[in-house]
Amino acid sequence: MRRHLKSMPLGGTAKTAMNLVKSILAAAVLVVLCSAQLLAQDTSAVEVAVTYNATRSSSVPGSNFWMEGGSVELQARFYRGLGVVADISGAHTANINTSGVGLDLVTATFGPRYTWAPAHWRYELFGQVLAGEANGFNSVFPTPSGAADSSNSLALKMGGGMNIALSRRIALRAIEANWLRTQLPNATTNVQNNLNIAAGFVFRLP
Repeated sequence: MRRHLKSMPLGGTAKTAMNLVKSILAAAVLVVLCSAQLLAQDTSAVEVAVTYNATRSSSVPGSNFWMEGGSVELQARFYRGLGVVADISGAHTANINTSGVGLDLVTATFGPRYTWAPAHWRYELFGQVLAGEANGFNSVFPTPSGAADSSNSLALKMGGGMNIALSRRIALRAIEANWLRTQLPNATTNVQNNLNIAAGFVFRLP
């Protein structure tokens, strides 16, 4: 299998990167369009979060492993607690269950988020449903003709979390937990149900 991968052209990785760039640009443009009309109404409408992520994933059903990485997200609130989020996340493992095969996974997702923030409290809770694209590379993905070192699929992310205000402009992302579904080839169900746990900081833009 390793000989087959070495003989493959590198176009698949380049195509994957281009698809990811398109997803990122589309999500960013949508957030900017939504937030540009709202900043005049709410000077804290736009937030940027940076987090550390740990992802419980599986190469095939019953074969679980952990990946580590991070994410950057841009959120714009436009009506009370309702807003939209663009999220770019990356995760990596060098060795899936001692198989000698690694995996890099990048997702670009976008969708609605609702935030509940009780008056005069330092914490806020949020829930979200996001959709976009997943890109896997530097790994082995079965195909009808053999194997490929990269692949992409639909990504669905659903979950929520809690922020704790540290100041007017900075908050602690105490916990965020999401179910992440990807559909990368694995020669069985071609479906991965991942658990993503994150923590970090949120910056409210003036």
